Parts: sequence; structure tokens; C-alpha cells
Amino acid sequence: MPQRASALAPGQKDSLSVPAHIRTGDHVADPLPTGPHITSSGSRLPHRITFLARRDLANQAAGGSELLIDRIAGGLTADGHDVTLVCGGPPAARDYRVVSAGGDAGHFLRAKATFAREVGDCDLLVEVCNGMPYLAPLWHRGPTLCLVNHVHTDLWQMRYPGPAARLGRRLEHWALAGTHRDNLMVAVSESTAAELRGIGVAADRIRIVNNGVEEPGPLLPEAKEPLFLAVGRLVEYKRIDLLLRLWERVRPVTGGRLVIVGDGPERERLEAMAGPGVTFAGRVSEAEKHRLMCEAWLLLHPSLVEGWGLVVTEAAARGTPAIGFDIPGLCDSVEDGETGVLARGESSFAAAWCALSLSTERRAAMGRAAAQRAKRFRWSATVRQFQAVAAEATARAAARGGGRSGRA
Repeated sequence: MPQRASALAPGQKDSLSVPAHIRTGDHVADPLPTGPHITSSGSRLPHRITFLARRDLANQAAGGSELLIDRIAGGLTADGHDVTLVCGGPPAARDYRVVSAGGDAGHFLRAKATFAREVGDCDLLVEVCNGMPYLAPLWHRGPTLCLVNHVHTDLWQMRYPGPAARLGRRLEHWALAGTHRDNLMVAVSESTAAELRGIGVAADRIRIVNNGVEEPGPLLPEAKEPLFLAVGRLVEYKRIDLLLRLWERVRPVTGGRLVIVGDGPERERLEAMAGPGVTFAGRVSEAEKHRLMCEAWLLLHPSLVEGWGLVVTEAAARGTPAIGFDIPGLCDSVEDGETGVLARGESSFAAAWCALSLSTERRAAMGRAAAQRAKRFRWSATVRQFQAVAAEATARAAARGGGRSGRA
């Protein structure tokens, strides 16, 4: 199969030298670092790295963001870095250190004190901003990096009443464009980079570090009867309710089963509205997820917004194409018409669902293209890309003088 060009646009170069392998959108397999603390370009890597994030991967509400941080932190630890994760909720045992700063909401107020008590100092602090910020540059004087999966602009109003939603939105935008104005920003996709530029973050401060996937292992054959799969946290913006409504239109045409993997606050409501042929599998093991993704005819991802859509790439690695909407994030992880379909509306989503179900040849061709593209995204490359950005962030802080972070 011929190699297709990347769908991601190249990014801008900073006033400092940016190694070619970390420019926005590149997926070149960069050389391995020459040592645990030196990049291939000669930049010094920070040794003690602390992540500040909402959840540990073991949290029941964990999703793609938590998996990304775990894979980066684990990869950094394996390369000799001293890594700590400060988060909310109960921590689990990891190869790196995990410290709880309190409950899911309360830990935002305790993060500063927990960092001072449990960490004290580090060579680089990484604030993972997924909506509610920690405002780390206001209280941390060392080199700081901000990692963003997606800007929650339109999601605040789905979760909170008007005044609270407006306050949350303004706080998030001010934190990203204001408090971090002197720091580099890591975006997981070109869509997220565009969102950051849209709220005032300078383009030359944005670096893209894509999600990866594991090598999938031996693949299983596609199920003989139609099997459709949705995977994700059962929350409002994933729009599984929309998928259930469309299933009632699709099922008479295709037959088969719709399996929904994941759990969350919406599960009871969704189960009550589900029609025939729908199975709620809840949280499943990696082995079971692998089996379902291999056997599925299609991955269905009706989400309202994504930073990337990690499950799309996980399914693609197993030769399963995806159908989603033409939204930020999915327009990066899905090549429309090649590795899946990006629908412009509910009717076109249902039409693509039916069409691909009835065309074994077209579905198989998309599956092969998806698997080929997924080979470009591996966690080892994600870690290397992050290391390069981390080295650049510390170099920029040193160039500013004393590693002081910006003040809003």
C-alpha cells in the first residue's frame, strides 16, 4: 500500500532552535537519546520531572489523558528520570512515584502544599490542564510546561449552570493564555493547537506530542456476524445517547450487535434507553478490549469533542476503521475516507454505518489503511517527543534567567 502524507500541518519554529523531529505535526522516528540526560540534539534533559494532573490511571474515571500521562511517566522512568505524579484521588503503585493531594475536587486547592511537602523541588513541573487549572506558574518558580488534551470551551456549559460555566471557561482561558504565557504548551493534536491559538496562545510556543498505542499483538479475525463497538467513558459529551438513537435506524438494515465498553455517570440513563441488540460491557480487561477491537466491524465514536481520540488509534492498530463526526481531534486521528469516515451530521453518520457494514471490501480496505497509519503512532515515539520538548522548556527557562516561570 502506498505511503500517505501526514494529515497534520507542520508547525512554526521558535526563536530558539527546535529539533526537526519535534516540529508541530511531524511523525519522524527521531533518533534515540545519546544518554539518560542528553537528547540527540545535545540539549540537556531535566532529571527530576513532576506531573500535576487530576487523576491517576487507576481512578475509575480515568481516560485517555490519564493513559497518556502514565505512558509518558513510565517511559521517562525507564530512561532514568526521577518522575513524580501529584494527583487527586487514590493513587496506585507505579514504577514512578504517585502522591495523592486529596479528593477529585479538593486536591486543586491542596496541590501547592502537597507539592511543597512531598516534592519540594524539581527540574521541570508539568501542569496537565484539562479544564480546571492548577495555576502552577503563580506559585512555582522553576521551569514549567503545560500539557493540554483539549480546550474545554464548549464543555463547561454541558457540565455546569450558566454562571459557573462562564467562570470556568474564563479561568481556563486565562490560565492557558495568561499564567503560562512564557511557557511552552504541549498539545496532543493539531486541533488542540488550533484551539490554543484561538484563545491567544502564541503559535511559536505550541509543540505537538501525539498519543501512541501499544503493539497490538496477534490479531483475531473479524466477527462473522455484525459487531459494532463504542469505547469510552459514559459522560455527556461522548454522546452515546445519540449512538443509541441511530442504532434504531441502522439495526433493521445491518442486524448484529452494538457493544458499549466503559462506565460513567450516564450509564444508568443510557441502559434505560437502549433497544434490542445493545450490550453494556462496563470496564473490561485489556485482553477483552483487544478481542472486541479485533472482532468489531467498526468502531463508533460519536463524541462532541476530542483532543485526539485514543480509542480510534487503538482500534486502527487492529485493522478496525472508525466512524465519527467531523470534530476537533477526530479530524486528526481519522483520515476521512481512508481510515474511516467523518460524518457531517446524524444522517450521514447512520448512512456511513450502513454502507460500510454492507461493503466487506471497502471496510477491509479502510481497516488495512487504518492499521498502516497506526504504525506511525507508538508510545516510544511519544516519550521521545516529550523528552525533546522537556529539554527545550528547561533551556528556555534558563535563558530567561534563573528558570523563573512567567507571571500573569
